[in-house]
Amino acid sequence: MIRRVLVCLLTLGLVACATPPQPSTPAAPAASSKPKSPAGQTPAEGSVERVADLPAGVPPQEDFATARAAFIRDTAARFSIDPMYIDAVLAQAQFRDDVIALMSRPAERVKPWSEYRPNFITTTRIDGGRAFLARHREALTREEQTQGVPAEIIVAIIGVETSYGGYIGKHRVLDALYTLAFRYPRSGKPERAAYEYRREQFFRDELAQLFALGREEKLDITTLIGSYAGAMGMGQFMPSSYREFAVDGDGDGRRDLYNSVDDVFASVANYFRKKGGERGGWVPGAPVVARAELQPGFAEFNPDTWTPDYTLAQLAERGYRPLEPVAADATATLVSLEGSAGKQYWLGFQNYYAITRYNNSKMYAMAVYQLSQAIAGREIPPA
Repeated sequence: MIRRVLVCLLTLGLVACATPPQPSTPAAPAASSKPKSPAGQTPAEGSVERVADLPAGVPPQEDFATARAAFIRDTAARFSIDPMYIDAVLAQAQFRDDVIALMSRPAERVKPWSEYRPNFITTTRIDGGRAFLARHREALTREEQTQGVPAEIIVAIIGVETSYGGYIGKHRVLDALYTLAFRYPRSGKPERAAYEYRREQFFRDELAQLFALGREEKLDITTLIGSYAGAMGMGQFMPSSYREFAVDGDGDGRRDLYNSVDDVFASVANYFRKKGGERGGWVPGAPVVARAELQPGFAEFNPDTWTPDYTLAQLAERGYRPLEPVAADATATLVSLEGSAGKQYWLGFQNYYAITRYNNSKMYAMAVYQLSQAIAGREIPPA
């Protein structure tokens, strides 16, 4: 959950709406359970967020025994957890070659919007979303009224991430995080050394956060199943996001993102409202995007980030004009997409930025938004 730097692996086939999970003990599927991906589908693996940039230079790589001992010591002190317990749990963890292979895959060709969107928005996915919304309308409406995040946005996120809870991943979270925390794949390229070091440190922190989460929620962390990057539950929250943003939506004293749809809906909505730092999160009742056009004679503008920092006047100076009514005091970012009939230009407002906090991708955010509109029965433009 959830600022990602992993590319969403959504070479999706037809997606069926899953039967709502039933409460069980423990709170998550046991490690022996093997949830299977629907044919032809890969989930939106790993809601992986960035870690802060480190000073120039990469520390020498520690040997495993030293790194493991330091992890136990630091995690025990940081979260007041018995170091013997941490050691005993780590003794059960396994290094997974398949996790390394998945994390090491070469980046795929960046698809244009006209090819990217069909992976998300299909008749099956829309119908599944409508059925899921109808089945849980009362709980979703309650969250919409309480937190101001539309029900269809919550449903669309769950649909994209886990096929409405039908596929949460197949890796033991402990193994995935253990592997990436201590054996993050190294390319050997000097220009990537700092990035790879930061990634390993990120996953090492998430492994520590998993121990804290297990203590707080009384979870057996050796049984939790998720993505190869360690994301968990119907909304694919990393351990740190689970701890920070998960909400007890059903009032049972627990935050269960595997079995309680009330907790899942409340947590996804809470994430939208609160994830965004100083910039802020979802604004109830505010727009997400608006179509725009680029006037002849102007060069295309491609912002480096998706923060909506530009006034309409500043965008007009760059040649962009909204094609639908927009509040005069609105600020936006500019989103350019390669559509099937040529370039598409959109103004992305604060709520568009809020969607990118789930995945830092302009196409992901637009796909989630348009899927939500289709689920709600509204017309969406061609890809």
